[in-house]
Amino acid sequence: MCKECGCEDGGPVHIHGHSHPHPHPHEHEHGHDHSHDLAPPAPEGGPRTVEIHQPVLDRNDRLAERNRGYFRAKGLLVANLVSSPGSGKTTLIQQTIHRLQGRLRTGIIVGDLATENDAIRIRSAGAPAIQITTGTLCHLDAEMVARAAGRLDLDALDLLIIENVGNLVCPAAFDLGEDLRAVLLSVTEGEDKPLKYPPMFASAHAVVINKIDLAEAAGFARDTAHASLRRVCPGARVFELSARTGQGLDAWCDYLAEERARRNAAHPLA
Repeated sequence: MCKECGCEDGGPVHIHGHSHPHPHPHEHEHGHDHSHDLAPPAPEGGPRTVEIHQPVLDRNDRLAERNRGYFRAKGLLVANLVSSPGSGKTTLIQQTIHRLQGRLRTGIIVGDLATENDAIRIRSAGAPAIQITTGTLCHLDAEMVARAAGRLDLDALDLLIIENVGNLVCPAAFDLGEDLRAVLLSVTEGEDKPLKYPPMFASAHAVVINKIDLAEAAGFARDTAHASLRRVCPGARVFELSARTGQGLDAWCDYLAEERARRNAAHPLA
C-alpha cells in the first residue's frame, strides 16, 4: 500500500523524548527499507525485469516479532491505536490514563508527521510519552517503535499504547509487535467507514466508536454501523464511548486491564 501512496520516499524520522539509562536491546537506525531488490539498469528503450526475492514487509514482520517477544518478557500489554485524523485518539488516551491510575501504569508512543503537540498533551495527563515524527511517512513501523520504546522505562509500565499516525490505509499493513489493535471511529465519520476501509477494520481486535454523545446531532445510524462492523470484523469487541464526557470509558478501561491479566496468565514467564 505504501508503495502506491509514495510515502516510502519520505522522512526523515525523529524520536523525541527524554531517554532513560536502560538501552533497548535492539535499537537501530531507521532506513525504511521495504526490502525489495533493485534490478540493474535496462538497455536504452528495452524492457527490464524486477525480481522480488522476499515479501515487501518481511523485514518489518521479523522486527515486530522481536518487539513482541521483548514486550511480553516485560509483562506489558501493547495496544496499537489507529484511526483517521480528528477521531479523538489523543483525548481518548488522556482519559484512559486518568481512569487506569492505580490499576495500570501506562506509557505512550505517539506518531505524527510533525510537531510534538500530542506527546506534550499526554505528558500533562501524567504518563511518560515519546513522540515519533515521521516527516511524510503515513504510518509507524516496527523499527520506529523499537527505537521509541528504548527511551521508556518499560519495567515501570504495565500498558504501552501506540498512537499511530492518523491514517486508515497504510498502518493496516504494518505489525508493530502489538498484542491488540484498536481502531477508533468517530460518529462524525459515517457509519459505513468499516466498509470503505476493510483491511484496517478486519485487522482490529477492538473497535471504539467515539463521540457517541454527538451521535444524534451527527445523524449517526448506529444499527447500520454495527452491521458494517459485523460484516468486516465480526470477532472484534465494540465499545461506544465519549472521550469528552466519559460515557462508556469504564468498559474500555476494564477491557484493557482484563486483556493484560489474561495475556500475562497465558505467558507466566513474563
